[in-house]
Amino acid sequence: MKELEQIKRIKALAETGLVYAEDEYNRERYEELKQIALELMASVANQPLSILENFYMPVTDYPTPKVDVRGLVLNEKNQILMAKESIDGKWTIPGGWAEVGYTPSTCVTKEIEEETGLNTTVVRLLAVYDKQSHPHPPQPFYIYKLCFLCQLTGGELNHGFDMQGAAFFDVDDLPELSTDRILESQIKQLYTMAVENKTNVYFD
Repeated sequence: MKELEQIKRIKALAETGLVYAEDEYNRERYEELKQIALELMASVANQPLSILENFYMPVTDYPTPKVDVRGLVLNEKNQILMAKESIDGKWTIPGGWAEVGYTPSTCVTKEIEEETGLNTTVVRLLAVYDKQSHPHPPQPFYIYKLCFLCQLTGGELNHGFDMQGAAFFDVDDLPELSTDRILESQIKQLYTMAVENKTNVYFD
């Protein structure tokens, strides 16, 4: 939704101004601009303003995108490893938010093991997706998605405590996807890059 992305941009500009404002005159105007952005966001998202105000932590540094890491794992039949989310009961390739103190590759192998019980190593980076450039459902945050090709090294297929399932699927017979996390077009792009050994990295 273009309007929501524009509002998030306005909010980010206001928060940047609050970080660097040196006088009360400018701080008041950036606070007002941020409040207007939140009110517009509440209207577009059809949510009470109080929910959005409590949703965001106070910004004390330059606002930047959040980072999501995802792993494409193929078995010997070139089937795709997927995990079933408890939140919406739909499927995604394993992954989650990047964590402070871990490298991106460590984050993704950790997520894969926690969600599916399988051990992997990272082979290479396949893509960096800017979430707003793809038809995901609207979300309050601005997000980059790092997608890695990972190789199985061991473990036993068994879904994690916070997941409903873990299984391998053919690329032409995918289950219902959690589109907030991954899109069919992205899975097929990542799959093609992996099986055809395309060494370029997709970005944006």
